[in-house]
Amino acid sequence: MNEDLHAQKLALFKQNERPEAVLLVADDPEFTKIVVAWTNLDVRPAEKPTHPPGESERDVWDWLWANAHYSLDDLAERSSLTAPLVERKLKPLIGNRVLYPDGTVNSFVQRYLRQRVLKLFDAKPRKPVKST
Repeated sequence: MNEDLHAQKLALFKQNERPEAVLLVADDPEFTKIVVAWTNLDVRPAEKPTHPPGESERDVWDWLWANAHYSLDDLAERSSLTAPLVERKLKPLIGNRVLYPDGTVNSFVQRYLRQRVLKLFDAKPRKPVKST
């Protein structure tokens, strides 16, 4: 088996993304920090991944993550959060398919975060309030 199966199975999840994943990240600064850090992390599949244990969506998703290699310590450092907190916060991000086991993120979440950043740059300074 090679990385092609890994990429093929992951592509199926990316093709079926749900925009609701944005709701998980929208009001949680810690989730946001992890998502941003995730895209800058070295994440790669195992050199010799096993075969998925089954064909269910859950089996394949768990298999993809079991074959993903990344450093939790690097993720914690890049997100400026503690490793235990990152580890705890990763579970819902993975379970809700916000993060992908190839170092990418849900495209709806990515667009949402980019729009938030662009909005920050479009913000105009407030006019001073005139006192009477």
